[in-house]
Amino acid sequence: MDDLGALQAMAVPYELELTAEEWSTLSTFLDLLTEANSRMNLTRIVEREDAWRRHVLDSLTLLPFIEAAGARHLLDLGSGGGFPGIPLAICRPDLPVTLLEATGKKARYLAETATSLGLDHVTVLSERAETLGSPDGGGRGAWDVVTARAVGGLPVLLELALPLVSDGGALLAIKGERAEQEIAEAGQALRTLKATIEITRRTPTGTIVVARRTGPIARQWPRRPGEPARAPIGGVPRDQR
Repeated sequence: MDDLGALQAMAVPYELELTAEEWSTLSTFLDLLTEANSRMNLTRIVEREDAWRRHVLDSLTLLPFIEAAGARHLLDLGSGGGFPGIPLAICRPDLPVTLLEATGKKARYLAETATSLGLDHVTVLSERAETLGSPDGGGRGAWDVVTARAVGGLPVLLELALPLVSDGGALLAIKGERAEQEIAEAGQALRTLKATIEITRRTPTGTIVVARRTGPIARQWPRRPGEPARAPIGGVPRDQR
């Protein structure tokens, strides 16, 4: 395990207080990520301290928002290397967490990692968000909280995520320095998908954006796989940027 005192000091700006057991499990998770990253492309952040700050602590900035939302079922959209879903699952063993990852080999890595860490409350789905959130996809409106980190611009993310959120539920997105610009660009998507931006908050490593679903979403949303990214609602088509 990494030095506990150093980890606790690193977490102070994030206003996080974790148990020794949580720190130990998170450290083991980073070990598993590093090993798997030698076999597949999961992250470009390989320096240990950077991984703690930019992956683990950044993910855990969502904890107070999850608690405030009274989450009962959480979906992490586009989990990739496991962020923010696995750190959140480690620190919330009471909360059923579903990791959604379309790439098969990454989904298998996530399932193996969850098993190795003893995260029995974690489920992994290898599926496209557009398919899962379609009227016949089986996941429409199934989660009261959806999290996402580094999953496209906000207009795209809203179309992928909000059909999976229950009416009145929330999307918790970790965005970067362009968060306010992305929000400005997402006006039409928010109106179309019946949602509002409830909160934005800066953290030491990002900006948390909370989008609240406020009404029913028409059956035409989300569109077919790939279409939201190709032509975002109210945005410039990808091939014209």
